[in-house]
Order: sequence, then C-alpha cells, then structure tokens
Amino acid sequence: MSKLEMVGATDVGIKRDHNEDAIGMTPELGFAVLADGMGGHNAGEVASAMAVDIVTRYFKERLADMPEGRLDENTGFTAESMLAQHVIGRANNAIFEAAQRKQECAGMGSTIVVAMVYGNRLTAAHIGDSRMYCLRRDVLSHVTEDHSLIQEQVRRGLLTQADARNSSIKNLVTRALGIEPDVEPDVVEEIIQPGDLYMMCSDGLTDVVPDEAIRLCMIENRKNLQAAVDQLIQFANDAGGPDNISVIIFRTPKRFTRKKGLLQRLLARVRKHG
Repeated sequence: MSKLEMVGATDVGIKRDHNEDAIGMTPELGFAVLADGMGGHNAGEVASAMAVDIVTRYFKERLADMPEGRLDENTGFTAESMLAQHVIGRANNAIFEAAQRKQECAGMGSTIVVAMVYGNRLTAAHIGDSRMYCLRRDVLSHVTEDHSLIQEQVRRGLLTQADARNSSIKNLVTRALGIEPDVEPDVVEEIIQPGDLYMMCSDGLTDVVPDEAIRLCMIENRKNLQAAVDQLIQFANDAGGPDNISVIIFRTPKRFTRKKGLLQRLLARVRKHG
C-alpha cells in the first residue's frame, strides 16, 4: 500500500515529572502503536516502552511479506487482526514476567492501542483506556471503547458521558497489559474510505479535552496533521496537563493499492524468467 501520512508526539504534561507514555509509528508498513504505562518507581515507563518495542519489532518482521487481508477460517478475522492479537499477547507475557521477576517492576502495567491499515481495511486492537477515533468528513466517532470501570457504568446507563468526565474513578481500568498472565484485546475491523483521519491517544488528552474540541481541531487542521497533534497536546496542557499526553494522527491514502506477498512475488519472477 502507499505510505500513510502519519504524525505523532508525546508530552510529559504539566503535573508529571516523567513520561510513562510511549508511541511507535511505521507509516511505510501502515501501522502505529501507543501505550500508557502504570506502576511505581518509573515502572510504568518500562512497561509502555516494552509494549511499543515488542509490537513494533514483531510487525516489522512479519508484515512486509504477508499477503493482505487473508481471512482466518476459524475466526473470520483477517490475518492482520490475528497477528495483532498474537503480538499483544506476547507483550502482555513479557511485561507480566518482568513484573514478577524484578522487584522494582512489581505491579507495572500498560494500556495499548494498535492500528494497522492494509488495502481498504483497518484493524484496531486495544486494551485499557487509550483510544482511537475516526474523523470521516466532519463526523467524529469512537473506534475503540474503554476498558474502564466508569465506561462499564456508562454502558449500563448508570452515568452519562458528562458525569463520567468528572468522576473520581475515571482512570480505573478493568483490563491492562502485564497484570495477569493472559489478557484478551478487543479487535475492531473497519472498511476505510480515502482521506479518513484516525487519531490514537492516551487518556492524558481525553480526560481533559472533550470530543467536540477534538473534532473541531481535526477539522480545522485537516490539511496539517502535525498542527492538529500539537494543538491537541496544547489543549490538554491548557486544561492543566494533569497527565502525560500522547497523540498519533494518520490519514488513509487517496488510492488503495495492494502489496504482493512473498509467494506472489516469487511466482511473478518465475513467470517472467520462465
């Protein structure tokens, strides 16, 4: 596929003295990852860095020669979605084992959100309350749904979204990397449209910046994604910057092309040279 237009940044915020968020972007392969760590003695920083490193290295090793969009007969998911689930499991195991082995890392964990664009599809896989949004034309929608105690109450109709924003328990996640030996990510597959904007972020943005401000910022800076990222981070800092803030924005290509897998390329060479 053609290289994605993709930009991102992470910021320590106003109140924190170190950054426990981590981001990774590989636009030439169509994927990005964002993680928000948790745990004392800077262990959250270790967990998020491990998550981003493991996912990035694994995808780089396997995506380049993998045929796009092949469906798994047992699950109905694409191979890319199955790959995302697998690598998130690997990251979870590595963080959990490190937390058990190293006293200074005890209790560490991380959220994660992974995006992969291939052909005319997108896979989003996530754990925790780091989010992905889509701006299609001028409509902003949630791609992911938080794994948090407050979101469970919103789902059950016990709280409104406005109540949730001001709740004292809004940062209590119900699922995270590294806390249990096994964890199951939520996986979403979407058909994308040319020119869609996708935004991934940590809760350092969404805890203090409402969705409508995010929507208007992305519309205003539709042609300048770096300006959109910078402005969203500034919005969060202007609102007090109580947490680390990470934002990645990418634009889907205007034309969709399919890459050839390794087998297809070998067959093409055989045909060419007889």
